[in-house]
Amino acid sequence: MPRQDDPADPRGLIYESFRIDGIQESECRSIFLDWAIGVPIGQDSTAYVRMLLARFGAEYPDHPMTVVLKEALNPPATRGRRGGASGRRTSN
Repeated sequence: MPRQDDPADPRGLIYESFRIDGIQESECRSIFLDWAIGVPIGQDSTAYVRMLLARFGAEYPDHPMTVVLKEALNPPATRGRRGGASGRRTSN
């Protein structure tokens, strides 16, 4: 039964991912996305990720979910302009 007393993982998604034998990184990413969608608006998801890493990272350093959680702490890559009407216009 998933732990429900964990404020960082109330549905136990991350907890259960560490219990799945042979889980792949792509599956961990899907689970993480489901977890992230469930974080209430206004809550600091980064703080929750740090709590989860503190709880599971040392015990499971090579687990695919540990990799996903660590990647979640990296700032998103900055991108330039992505298009739109003015991106399609040519200047004369």
